[in-house]
Amino acid sequence: MLAPKRVKWRKVAKGKMRGRADRGGTLAFGEFGLQATECGRITSRQIEASRVAMTRSVKRGGQIWIRIFPHKPITKKAAETRMGSGKGNVEEWAAVIKPGRIIYEMGGITQAEAFEALRLAGMKLPLKVKPISRGSEKLAQAAVESKRKEKAAKKAARSSGTSTKA
Repeated sequence: MLAPKRVKWRKVAKGKMRGRADRGGTLAFGEFGLQATECGRITSRQIEASRVAMTRSVKRGGQIWIRIFPHKPITKKAAETRMGSGKGNVEEWAAVIKPGRIIYEMGGITQAEAFEALRLAGMKLPLKVKPISRGSEKLAQAAVESKRKEKAAKKAARSSGTSTKA
């Protein structure tokens, strides 16, 4: 299972999971990927379970890249422990995932095989995910870009309209 070799701080605060992923949102290595559509935490056990499911699905063909790493220590207090007396011990490691983050990438296999393997991997994860390909990623980026241009054009039209009235 994945875990950091050493860390600066043994226990960390819970933190917030607001907004979209600011990095790791595009395919970098493979042709297909598994993208998160909601936020959450994925433990190192879940990462390993979904990796094994993907590997078995493609019968160890193609390549798989894990794009996340469990950096965050998750603490738990012992059962039947009274309140107080400090924070619990580190029990597991988790990766904080925001919407848009690529979790796994695959290459060297057909799209049908890849999407089936990614679907099986997604079943092992505690959050909603969707399989993507390079083609679908380009379409999504083009849609976002066209929306941005429309918004800029509306804003320009509004600002030019107000200046002529004044």
